[in-house]
Amino acid sequence: MIVGQTGRLQFEALLFLASLRARSPDFAGQVIVAEPQPGPLWDKDPRMAHPIRDGLEELGAKVVPFESAHFGQSYPQGNKIEGLNALPRDEPFVFFDSDTLVTGDLAHMPFDFARPAASMRRTNTWPVEDLYWPGYAAIWKSLYDRFGLDFESSLDTSQPDEYWERYLYFNAGWFFGADPAAFGQHFTLYATAIRDDPPPELVIQPLDPWLDQVALPLVVHAFGGGRPPENLSGLDGAVTYHYRALPLLYATGTDAQVAFLEELAAPNKIKKLLKLHDPFKRMIYQKRGHKVRALFDRNDLPRREQAIRNKIKSNGFWLR
Repeated sequence: MIVGQTGRLQFEALLFLASLRARSPDFAGQVIVAEPQPGPLWDKDPRMAHPIRDGLEELGAKVVPFESAHFGQSYPQGNKIEGLNALPRDEPFVFFDSDTLVTGDLAHMPFDFARPAASMRRTNTWPVEDLYWPGYAAIWKSLYDRFGLDFESSLDTSQPDEYWERYLYFNAGWFFGADPAAFGQHFTLYATAIRDDPPPELVIQPLDPWLDQVALPLVVHAFGGGRPPENLSGLDGAVTYHYRALPLLYATGTDAQVAFLEELAAPNKIKKLLKLHDPFKRMIYQKRGHKVRALFDRNDLPRREQAIRNKIKSNGFWLR
């Protein structure tokens, strides 16, 4: 499952499908593009443009609608939570953020759907350290206690107390499980409860945009999952590439990843659709991406992503 909606995501979805077909030709599963529908939680119609929808279906995707009952415009990251309702019940699933390229053979990844997991490509973005905060352990334990989950068994005891990696924390760029209906039910329950009635320990903690990443470890743990095993290291590795934004892809991607993007974007059927999104037209086809690339030494990138973003923005090349 990926999410497709008006704006940038629909074009990212197109690239995702094209990359999957190019690098994983044996993939026999169903690709569902979950599409939010108009409703009171959206200011404007969130549905994709018809030419993009047609392009996705030509690549073998099935576009499935879902209603936004809890998130919508105020927290569009919630689409990945509510969109799980669009998937068939009782069937294993893998979710990917739309801004992902499949760069290897996804069809032969050894997913153990009975033990869910999620992306470890994360940094210590949440909780946020503060002079008056109670600490990592107290904050995370308050969440596990709220939902009747065992906190101690979630810990990576090879890491020291109060070091962020000791606590189960994921990037929500991909995750998988055995039943999207059950997974989505828990994800919705946890996320809305944390948003609407957070434990006192979270009183000074920001939840936007991190709400999905706060709730996700609790869901994974509730279903007996945890950190992904080594045999899934190809995700966020040789098999998938979560680029997050085209300027970041050009700034930090390998030569092979950039070449693959431009190979995907070259056929006329794809080109005429991607050019409908002005940032993609400028970044890919008008070669702004290569101007971004020239700003950085891939062997000596800034340690913090924010520094990379700031440099791109200061040069006027932050296009999404």
